[in-house]
Amino acid sequence: MPALSRVLCLDDFEPLSRRYLPRPVFGYVAGATERNASLRENADAFTEWGFVPRVLTDVSKRSQAVTLFGREWSAPFGLAPMGMSALVAWRGDLALTRAARAADIPMIMSGSSLIRMEEIIAANPEAWFQAYLPGDSRRVEALVDRVAAAGFGTLLLTVDTAVLPNRENNVRNGFSTPLRPSLRLAWDGAIRPRWLLNTWTRTLLRHGMPHFENSFAERGAPILARNVLRDFSARDHLNWEHLALIRRRWKGRLIVKGVMHPEDARRSEGEGADGVIVSNHGGRQLDGTASPLRVLPEVVKAAPGITVMLDGGVRRGTDILKAVAMGAKFVFVGRPMLHAAGVFGEAGVAHAIDLLKGEVDRDMALLGVNSLDEVTPECLVRVRN
Repeated sequence: MPALSRVLCLDDFEPLSRRYLPRPVFGYVAGATERNASLRENADAFTEWGFVPRVLTDVSKRSQAVTLFGREWSAPFGLAPMGMSALVAWRGDLALTRAARAADIPMIMSGSSLIRMEEIIAANPEAWFQAYLPGDSRRVEALVDRVAAAGFGTLLLTVDTAVLPNRENNVRNGFSTPLRPSLRLAWDGAIRPRWLLNTWTRTLLRHGMPHFENSFAERGAPILARNVLRDFSARDHLNWEHLALIRRRWKGRLIVKGVMHPEDARRSEGEGADGVIVSNHGGRQLDGTASPLRVLPEVVKAAPGITVMLDGGVRRGTDILKAVAMGAKFVFVGRPMLHAAGVFGEAGVAHAIDLLKGEVDRDMALLGVNSLDEVTPECLVRVRN
């Protein structure tokens, strides 16, 4: 592996990750669903907009700090929730949350984590928790109560997972949840000895078999099992009444993640949500879903009373500024941070955050702005359709 100093941008982490991670694990992180159309669309949407910079502006006092829900953060981006991070990197969720805390940016813990939420909040008391709704209202209430008891102040509800998507790449790569023991899986791990020793074997020796620790109030399935199934049942009947149930029970900040339609943003505001994240799940659910960037302006118009954020396809500081110009209050970054954690651990995540902060800082100077409030639609022009 090259020295971390030779990683010059977030895109540089993925080819290194491909060489480091076993094929099933890398395919899970990097891939999406069906033809990966939405995955490509997420990135392509940013290329359709160009900047119109201003010149001869004193930008010596520029700052990318942003206030979100009354708390000032050092940058306009945070770490998106990423499931099974501890399968990719040694104690992956802890590496992510510690790096985020050190950099003074928010980190969202995934409900599909293999590390208990209580450990994450102990390492980073300002971490957010993202939940997938269980199918049973009693289990919903129990999970919400556990999140509150752990000490989280912000709860995200992911709402775009009514059924399991058609992730053909996972099938082709031999990935499943839980993983099924096989000669092929053993071989895929054996030919990636650094991952096998530094992540998998180290985890088994120090912490035992990883389990899905946070899908419910109780412990879930192990990550490796021949006959155990992970419980995804009954999500297809979830509706707005479940959001209302959570709003009544949850006293902290509530954010709805996976909103793409303006009417759903308006309804989320009406049900008492404090914010929404415009997201198509990184292209991992309904293939062919539009990029969040394309629908962002209409969502912002539909829900003026709540905080509108975005994730999906963000790889550069210029992407962040384009999203801000189109109305996003904040942006979240996923896959590149997990690639960085997989190869370099916490130091890799810290480096990735620093790279992105540096890009935002330079881009603001070159755009001719001193604060994110100055990054408005007038800074952009459509350059292609």
